Amino acid sequence: MSIQAAFGLADEAGLDLVEVSPGETPVCKLMDFGRARFEAQKKAAKARKKQKTFEIKEIKMRPNIDQHDYEVKMRAVNKFLGTGDKVKVTMRFRGREMAHQELGMKLLNKVRDETEELAKVEQHPKMEGRQMTMVIAPTK
Repeated sequence: MSIQAAFGLADEAGLDLVEVSPGETPVCKLMDFGRARFEAQKKAAKARKKQKTFEIKEIKMRPNIDQHDYEVKMRAVNKFLGTGDKVKVTMRFRGREMAHQELGMKLLNKVRDETEELAKVEQHPKMEGRQMTMVIAPTK
């Protein structure tokens, strides 16, 4: 159909002529463009609303952390995992502690074991300069 005939048909129906597929032979559609745009916005807003957002919370430790301090940090880790956030556990090494990285690895493995029923390891412990990091995410 010619463009003029299509415009006449759209004007007669009180609708808009919308090009759906441009190309050698364009495909057009008669529709209420304002309403279609409104419905697309509503659909996008609904998809954004259902989207789960999470933050990455960070807990910093040292390899020779005291037992009580460790328990306080673990309470925070469990709270973060309970609210659905990922947790990045950072082990900082200073001075001579760099010679005993196995202590840090042992501590991160202990964190992993204690949070096993709440979370899964998303990024296994790895050294980055003077710190070792591990990311755990809730299993829900």
